[in-house]
Amino acid sequence: MSDDFMLDTDELERRMDGAMANLRTEFASLRTGRASAGMLEPIVVDAYGQQTPINQLGTVNVPEPRMVTINVWDKSMVQAVEKAIMNSGLGINPQTNGTIVMLPIPELNEERRRDLTRVAAQYAEHARVSVRNIRRDGMDQVKKAKADGLSEDDQKFWEDAVQDITDKHIKALDAALEAKQAEIMQV
Repeated sequence: MSDDFMLDTDELERRMDGAMANLRTEFASLRTGRASAGMLEPIVVDAYGQQTPINQLGTVNVPEPRMVTINVWDKSMVQAVEKAIMNSGLGINPQTNGTIVMLPIPELNEERRRDLTRVAAQYAEHARVSVRNIRRDGMDQVKKAKADGLSEDDQKFWEDAVQDITDKHIKALDAALEAKQAEIMQV
């Protein structure tokens, strides 16, 4: 067994990359004072008896830096889209013009910016926990292989490989958080 143990580091890296991609998606939903279609991604609407993302109910556009518009395809869904946006916690009051829902993006005040940086830090901490859980899975595989006859030198090699992958991803998460916090605090 000891000679043919091969930890799938590519799989661990793929899973950690997934945690990083999820963090980027969560960061995109944070409002930074500029209009972005990504800020609507986490919002779901109770439509046709199920939870449906807004981008599946209409066309999302950013016609100007401080405005997002949603051209709702089904006129009966306009009110549901408007209600979902108001209940989302974005702090935006939608304005309706027929089937077009307009979202004017107000300036962020200092207190709201600080709140958003704390939310970004929470998102990053959740991603770090995910990366650490994936690291633990990799370490458990190495320990199981050690119990099955893996040499101590090989065990050390694989544990170091898992730790290197983890360190690389944690560093990338921290850099992404720092960049997002700087973007939020930019006036």
